[in-house]
Amino acid sequence: MKISNETGPLRSAPRTQPSSTSGAGPSSFSSALAAATGQTPSARPADFTNMTRQEMTDWMNEQIRTGKMSLDEGAPFMGMTMKISVETGQPVDMATDTTRINFIEKARLGIEGARSLNDQKLAERLQMAMDRMHRSQGHAIGGDERS
Repeated sequence: MKISNETGPLRSAPRTQPSSTSGAGPSSFSSALAAATGQTPSARPADFTNMTRQEMTDWMNEQIRTGKMSLDEGAPFMGMTMKISVETGQPVDMATDTTRINFIEKARLGIEGARSLNDQKLAERLQMAMDRMHRSQGHAIGGDERS
């Protein structure tokens, strides 16, 4: 929209006019819908039993950015998204890795492993992460729901 400073005898305030560059198409509708609902246009329900590492990272970053999770609370999620290639010993790029993972099961196995090593602090952090995933399961990613 363009704002005009023109005033006339009946106009005492600036008026707005649609500009040729203002988007009145589907993308502006999606943006308006996102603003009204508090969700991103591509919001989808979180399914921690079937996510890529990138989807988990996106969810975690959204939680941290919106203040729903601290960086410390995000640490177990960061650990669950790491993947090292057996062949090269190098990290696998999550942007190109389409493998779907059951992160709830991964956390459960991590808890068992931590307990077998007597690492109670790690077991507690993983349990808190698993509890958060259960609470957030099915909630819109990018939505305005508190967990």
